[in-house]
Amino acid sequence: MSGIFHEAGFWVAVSFVLFFVLVGKKIWGPIATILDSRADRIREELDEAARLRREAEQMLEDATRDREQAMAEAKSYVEQAHQQAAEMAQKARAEAEAAVQRHEQMARDRIAAVERAAVKEVRQLAIDVAVQAANGVIPQTLDEQKAAGLVDQALAGLPAAFARKAA
Repeated sequence: MSGIFHEAGFWVAVSFVLFFVLVGKKIWGPIATILDSRADRIREELDEAARLRREAEQMLEDATRDREQAMAEAKSYVEQAHQQAAEMAQKARAEAEAAVQRHEQMARDRIAAVERAAVKEVRQLAIDVAVQAANGVIPQTLDEQKAAGLVDQALAGLPAAFARKAA
């Protein structure tokens, strides 16, 4: 056993153990405190990172929901715009058709008025021609007795003619 005490490795081991036994309590406390504080800081940073991750995930969900809502609103606006455009086009078509029908009716009314005026004018011309012809022919072919008989006959038929006209 005496050989062990002469070995340098033995004395290094003994001095190492004595160093830690005597000084270890004083050094181990601050080292443990430093390591504990570092572990706490790392734990806090991990907790903060987890909290930030949850917040980021929540923000992503919110942004996704907002984007989907905005897309739905945009789609709704587009559908409403298409519907309003279709309604406006239908209304414009209806108004154009109504305007065309009004113009057609006005043209028909004008044509009918022109026809009535033309018929009236032709009748008036026929009456004028008939009166002139009668003025030329009656004095040559009718004597006074026949003329008086025609006048009496016309006066007698007048009440019946008025009755027909009134009915």
